[in-house]
Amino acid sequence: MNKQIELQDLGYKDYKDTWDYQEALFKGIVDAKIKNRREETALKTKNYFLFVMHPHVYTLGKSGDLSNLLLNEAQLAEKGASFYKINRGGDITYHGPGQIVGYPILDLENFFTDIHKYLRFLEEMIILTLAEYGLKAERSPGETGVWLDVGTPFARKICAMGVRASRWVTMHGFALNVNANLGYFDNIIPCGIRGKAVTSLNVELAQKTVDEVEVKEKLLKHFKSLFEAEFA
Repeated sequence: MNKQIELQDLGYKDYKDTWDYQEALFKGIVDAKIKNRREETALKTKNYFLFVMHPHVYTLGKSGDLSNLLLNEAQLAEKGASFYKINRGGDITYHGPGQIVGYPILDLENFFTDIHKYLRFLEEMIILTLAEYGLKAERSPGETGVWLDVGTPFARKICAMGVRASRWVTMHGFALNVNANLGYFDNIIPCGIRGKAVTSLNVELAQKTVDEVEVKEKLLKHFKSLFEAEFA
């Protein structure tokens, strides 16, 4: 069992390049697990946590509905945005500057074999982080992610989540709006849910910008505590 996680901050990086990189790390862990099983070896499997910020991009999960993207190819180009159908769960979402994206690529057999617990822990990490800024964030029944003012007409989503898991290895992750341009969400039906608003931490705090380095530090602190992990 290996609870050490290699932390990598990729900075500002193209979505497809990051996806390919995730796939390579994911495959390395899966291949080690297959080798262990077939050859009765005892290779330690690695874990990674990637931070990244993407240029404007819309991604559609494997169960998503393309009609939730409200732009055609020409309009996407006009807005400087790209679009990908990808292999995570969930519907459509947006990534862009001012949004902290985290991709934990973990062998859950190093921690616990429960994908629902994994998602709840990711949500809890966000909830605890936002609490440090005086915000009461919550889960919304039946809707993965983290929300504010759940159950009211003012419900709004501040963090989207979508993961893929195979052989208990995870990829993809969460996208927390910190200083995001919320106008880009007007071009989709976020997560396929009509009538629900989207927000960003800087908007909620009535600040022009929030220190993203500080937010990352808080996220890692809570992730480390929840998963009883160590970062390298």
